[in-house]
Amino acid sequence: MTQTVTMQNLTGQKTKPQRQTRQRTLLATLGLLFGLLPGMAMAVPSYAEVKAQYRASDAWLMARDGQVLQQLRLDHQVRRLQWTPLEAMSPALLQALLYSEDQRFYQHAGIDWLAVASASWRNLWDSRTRGASTITMQLAGLLEQDAVHGRRSLVQKLGQSADALQLDHAWKKSDILEAYLNLVPFRGELQGVAAMSQGLFGKGPEALDAREAAIAAVLLRAPNAKPARVAERACQLLKQMQQARACADLEGFASLKLVAPYEPAMPNLAPHLARQLLQQPGQRLRSTLDMRLQQYAARQLRANLLQLENQNVQDGAVLVLDNRTGEVLAWVGSSDTLSTAPAVDGVLAQRQAGSTLKPFLYATALDMRALTAASLLDDSPVRIRTGNGDYIPQNYDKQFMGPVSLRTALGSSLNVPAVRSLLHITPDRFFSRLQQLRFSTLTESVDYYGYSLALGAADVRLLDLTNAYRALANQGRYSGVRMQWANPASKSKADRPMQVFSPASSYVVSDILADNNARAHTFGMDSALATRYWSAVKTGTSKDMRDNWCVGYTARYTVGVWVGNANGTPMHDVSGVSGAAPVWRAVMDYLHRHPDGRLLAPVVRTPPAGLLQQQVRFQPAIEPVRQEWFLKGTELALVQASHDGDDMRPSKLGQDKRGAQADNSLVSIAYPGQGAIIALDPEIPPAQQRVVFKATPALPAGWHWRLDGKRVAPVKLASPRQLAGEHAQPANTPQTTDLRYAWFPMPGRHVLSLHDASGKLRESARFEVRGAMLREATPGPNAKPARPS
Repeated sequence: MTQTVTMQNLTGQKTKPQRQTRQRTLLATLGLLFGLLPGMAMAVPSYAEVKAQYRASDAWLMARDGQVLQQLRLDHQVRRLQWTPLEAMSPALLQALLYSEDQRFYQHAGIDWLAVASASWRNLWDSRTRGASTITMQLAGLLEQDAVHGRRSLVQKLGQSADALQLDHAWKKSDILEAYLNLVPFRGELQGVAAMSQGLFGKGPEALDAREAAIAAVLLRAPNAKPARVAERACQLLKQMQQARACADLEGFASLKLVAPYEPAMPNLAPHLARQLLQQPGQRLRSTLDMRLQQYAARQLRANLLQLENQNVQDGAVLVLDNRTGEVLAWVGSSDTLSTAPAVDGVLAQRQAGSTLKPFLYATALDMRALTAASLLDDSPVRIRTGNGDYIPQNYDKQFMGPVSLRTALGSSLNVPAVRSLLHITPDRFFSRLQQLRFSTLTESVDYYGYSLALGAADVRLLDLTNAYRALANQGRYSGVRMQWANPASKSKADRPMQVFSPASSYVVSDILADNNARAHTFGMDSALATRYWSAVKTGTSKDMRDNWCVGYTARYTVGVWVGNANGTPMHDVSGVSGAAPVWRAVMDYLHRHPDGRLLAPVVRTPPAGLLQQQVRFQPAIEPVRQEWFLKGTELALVQASHDGDDMRPSKLGQDKRGAQADNSLVSIAYPGQGAIIALDPEIPPAQQRVVFKATPALPAGWHWRLDGKRVAPVKLASPRQLAGEHAQPANTPQTTDLRYAWFPMPGRHVLSLHDASGKLRESARFEVRGAMLREATPGPNAKPARPS
């Protein structure tokens, strides 16, 4: 008999005396402890306190009208979304919850004594039973300051029961249900009904149907159970609720939905600005963005990039500013899925400015009264000697126009006149103006940038560049931008405008940038820059075609667009007028239309004080007679070009204070001259990137070039100045033998030598070519000429 008892004990079965002893002990203990429950209760927080202390793991960026633009996760320990009121929860979910967890929720006072008695009685007879924990008791456990992990002790369970009694007494039943469903974990890191419904089913809590609600309810008991087990329990629950038809294909449905990661569907319209502004979990910040404009700008950017996908273009950015307030109306930081690096914010990324800085250069010259819009600038080959070698700027099309007015030089984005203008006003003055415009990326000294600053060799941000153009739109007054919604009447010191350019010079530059005739030489008359309303606009393309820009403004808005690749790879034959300009034009058209499609009424631009308009003519007639704007005191009726040999040239612009001087003599092997550094220019199509070797004209027959020791054949030209882009010689100029060779440049150091007919070396020059190797494309029969920036 003793042996039998031992075997029974080993198998976990109890003898009748043992069971009786345990029953008496347990009943006595329960009676004692339940009698002590009122004294074991701790002070429980109020419903209002619990709701106020709730913090979502995410933050929300709102549009100016309060709609959600972006949801950004900041707490990566747990996933909680916004607090969901009970009335915003599906009735099916509430029904499934009560059937599964607490069927007498509305009858008991926090503790279901019938369930406690039943569970205790069954436990006495070693039956496996469900617990007697009510929803109120579970909520009490969730509210404990020191969370209890694993199984709770009997004393802990009794303390939880005492807290439940207090909760039921102090809270409304609806508040208990609401708080419980917002705090309870469902699966993985998903906590609360909002995160569960969005993470598992991709919908809000109000839209859950019967089978989704059943799955959610059974997850409360076993959050990480396998999908098959969850489906089995959910089907049992559905049958209890007389909804057995919802069990069809439930296992497959559960397997599909319960696969990690459980990522809630989130608004994703302004991720880059959200990362700039949102700092705290649960934050809800109202921005200045216009939701419809933000969506439209993003769509137009993607649409244009898709058209350029065969030209190695994947990314771009768009920024829209309100001229008057400085509010950011649209901030599109990337092309999203088209980009190889969508997290990079193109609005804040540093990119080479290209020709977009030229308006500020000429505004500086106008304010200095060094130039007028009618001043003639020399667009002919120039070499600038610097301490680091010769700087030889080129125009986009490798051609030169000779004397041109400032209006034409800026409108058609000619490079050489811009460099000559910089020589005249000095880089220091220009650099000082750019610093006043708050270009945050200009952190080096002016000597670091040198004369290439006129052509935009410096890196800038789209945010800084667009806001600098906004200063021109605001009569030369600079002020910061505003991204957060605020009372427009409130002003801070940072909002106070600073006069960088005079209203008069800003008006003249704006008038040039709006002049379709002035840009016709480079862009034609029918480009994306020609709008049906008044607008001033400038494009730019950086070195190696890595970036191109289009920035412009109307009376109301300033829009900036950058197109390129976030990883820095160059585009293939994409300029500002083909890459960024179509997006700029589409956004501008959107901004200036009524909802019914009609254009808004044009704004009349009033010339500021200190400005006058009068007729001006040129002698010779380099440009047509026209009405031109002048700052008072600089006006003139006749602009006359001086004559220098066979060439008509404007008056020389003088020297820079550093002693650098424009040298147009081009004698001997001056091009490329000794120590010359030739930079491959991205604004010149590869087919036109050839370097022309030049020697003194009228050389004897038989002389020849040798490059790196290898002989190259000469080219006889009818016009000695044609390849250099200079003016054609007068008809009475005698033709001479011209010894030139058009060479497709190869990066590296080279030695060019000139030899006579006997092969004797006469002169040599060492020079260097810098930049990425170019590919000379063979144009097809239907190929169109490349468009400039």
